[in-house]
Amino acid sequence: MNNQPALSKSLKVYQIVFLGLAWMTPMIFFTVYGVAYDAAGGQMVLAYLIAFLAIFFTAYSYSRMVKAYPIAGSAYTYTKKAIHPRLGFLVGWALLLDYIFSPIIAILTFGIFMHTEFPSIPVYVWVIVMNIILALVNIVGIKSVARISGISVVVQILFISLFCLFIIKDIATGQASSSTLFSLHPFLASDVPFTTIFSGAALICFCFLGFDAVTTMAEETIQPERTIPKAIFLIVCIAAVMYIAISYFTQIAYPKFIFTNPDNAAYTLVKLVGGNLLSSLFITVLIIATFTQGVSSVTSVTRFLYALGRESVLPQKVFSYIHPTFKTPVVNILLVTAFSFLGMFIDLNTAVTFVSFGALTAFTFVNLSVIAHFYIKLKKRSFTETILYLIFPLIGAAFIGWLLTLLNKDTLLIGVAWLTVGFLYLFVKSRLSAPFVKRDHSKVTVPEK
Repeated sequence: MNNQPALSKSLKVYQIVFLGLAWMTPMIFFTVYGVAYDAAGGQMVLAYLIAFLAIFFTAYSYSRMVKAYPIAGSAYTYTKKAIHPRLGFLVGWALLLDYIFSPIIAILTFGIFMHTEFPSIPVYVWVIVMNIILALVNIVGIKSVARISGISVVVQILFISLFCLFIIKDIATGQASSSTLFSLHPFLASDVPFTTIFSGAALICFCFLGFDAVTTMAEETIQPERTIPKAIFLIVCIAAVMYIAISYFTQIAYPKFIFTNPDNAAYTLVKLVGGNLLSSLFITVLIIATFTQGVSSVTSVTRFLYALGRESVLPQKVFSYIHPTFKTPVVNILLVTAFSFLGMFIDLNTAVTFVSFGALTAFTFVNLSVIAHFYIKLKKRSFTETILYLIFPLIGAAFIGWLLTLLNKDTLLIGVAWLTVGFLYLFVKSRLSAPFVKRDHSKVTVPEK
């Protein structure tokens, strides 16, 4: 009998939704607004609609695979079990880039905004403080993470709602370019080429990243086979409604919005809509949002490392250790915290580069895993099943794979180099020890706390 402490099953649908939205950070709409606006030729509504459709198919694939394998590990587990263990390892290795650099992005963003508010305190000081706080919050348990994430998401949604109300007021009082709240113009491409809109959609897809991270918490979720799929679709749909609503109102109210610097275009827009009061509130909410994104990011990567350790892909005694009191992977949290101190030495663009390659690679193979598991292995090939288990995931894989090819050359070279390192690690490990997959955890049951 195995008496080793296990992850505590306590999360419900609404908690998973809050964790996913906190990781996604709805306020990311504003942080990428200027760049996305330029990339989409101003057609933000259409770009977000296209991005939503692309992500929807991948979200569907995640919901199918988490039902088949309701355990921690995400794309790594799905690819390993549906296609091949060694390919699963390489996908997991690529996904590790996404997960392990995501906390660094949150920490760096937090440091930059705090330095803006308090110029006398260097960015690296905020990086250190943020790191320590994230570690403590994650160590004490997943329930505390869920509570903090819930508060942050509510605050972000309230700000977004307030922002939209300010625009509606401008339209109603004649201070905006449009005098009506209802218009089809934002849904029409007008004179902007569709290739431009699709380029914007490719960039905007990153605003939806986060729905996938909740699959790493399957073993801490009550009835994960039902809870996680519901949460995934709720996360994606809630985010889409918010993003499209903001895009719609800003596009009809300020169709000729002009800015000089894409990096702070959102601040200019918020100040135009609500003046100094709303812009000050904007900075405050953005800081809160980046903090909770960091909390959720650390939660996801530590559970992913736990899955790799339990499968002996990484040293089992270290990475699969669960603290007997807190029921959290304390060693993983401390290791991620130590790694995240790199935020003092690297820039935001470098971290984003790693995340982009890892996420898109994982998304592509999750879609392919649905085909391998349901359509090929289980032979679910009726007319309806062919649509669900072949056509839908093929659409998702094709679109996400295409986005992967749109990454710049340097990003692809770095990604290939990282995969090469992973391949060499796998080769050496397989030569020096028994096969890295020792046990089948497809039907793991985790004792409740």
